[in-house]
Amino acid sequence: MAARGVLDSTASNPLGRPRGIWSVLHLDPILLFLLLVLISGGLFVLYSGADRNLDVVKAQGLRFGIAFVVMLVFAQLDPSVFRRWAPWLYGLGLVALIAVIFVGIGAKGAQRWLALPGLPRFQPSELMKLVVPMMAAWYLSRHFLPPRLSRIGVGLAIVLLPMVLIVKQPDLGTSLLVGMAGLFVVFFAGMSWKLISAFVVMVSVAAPVMWFFGMRDYQKQRVLTLLDPQSDPLGAGWNIIQSKTAIGSGGFDGKGWLQGTQSHLEFLPESHTDFIVAVLAEEFGFIGILILLSVYFLIILRCLYIAVTAQDSFSRLVAGALTMTFFIYVFVNVGMVSGLLPVVGVPLPLISYGGTSTVTLMAAFGILMSIQTHRRMITA
Repeated sequence: MAARGVLDSTASNPLGRPRGIWSVLHLDPILLFLLLVLISGGLFVLYSGADRNLDVVKAQGLRFGIAFVVMLVFAQLDPSVFRRWAPWLYGLGLVALIAVIFVGIGAKGAQRWLALPGLPRFQPSELMKLVVPMMAAWYLSRHFLPPRLSRIGVGLAIVLLPMVLIVKQPDLGTSLLVGMAGLFVVFFAGMSWKLISAFVVMVSVAAPVMWFFGMRDYQKQRVLTLLDPQSDPLGAGWNIIQSKTAIGSGGFDGKGWLQGTQSHLEFLPESHTDFIVAVLAEEFGFIGILILLSVYFLIILRCLYIAVTAQDSFSRLVAGALTMTFFIYVFVNVGMVSGLLPVVGVPLPLISYGGTSTVTLMAAFGILMSIQTHRRMITA
């Protein structure tokens, strides 16, 4: 009986090493700690950005609680589960995006949400940020890498189809994020620099066509406002002007928590959502921004380590794409708020007030933790 128990134990753990609590929970302690630091600081800044509205902080705390549960659930699943379900989830996502066009719920001139019986309202486009890279990785990892030109073409088609459907909503910002997530998979699979150069040339040639025939008036206005915010200081340029004023007024060490004038005197719009980094910069200055970006850098560094050490092509491609998508979130939001990029409505990850994007991001971290912890189970 005792010998049999030893054999059963070593069968589940070949080297006979006891499994730690992190292995049992399938969580990466380093990544989890960094996420908790970021989220805690985010709630701290959100209280000020929401003009000391404790209800907003409580609501965001509840969303984080739900997001953590989602992350934990995703972390329990073996990466092979994501690989096996990727085509089905992709097909379901396309059906949902098509349904949004016909029966979706509209708000502020956009039709982006679905309300299904028994479920809360949600944005299918947010889910595609996870599904598209998984589908592209599923297809490309089934063949020898680097892929041939024909398979790169199929991979690009997998990425472009949901992008077109999301643009129809219209939601150019989310469409670009979904596209970037999928394109990172194609790039990491071994896309040659010649093809990358050709793609850049094609985009450059298509840009004028998109300007005249593909972009809506409000999207063109965002680009023009970026180039010259003072052309309409009380209208389209107001957000960027006030954001840059808030960032500049913070100086080196800021005005102090709850002491920001741009946000609390209501000069800065969307101070608890898209422009929350301007609140942080005004109240905590250059030091606060440096600390925030350092935490983001450490999270990205840890995620890249998980991607590099993943044990199969599918896991490496998905982990790399999700990591770079997180980076794009940070890059676009900070660039937007500082006046270096057009205003596209991309929230600051795990800092801005929001629900669906928070859950999506934490689900992505759950996938990364799954890749890391299941790798350990095999090699330990």
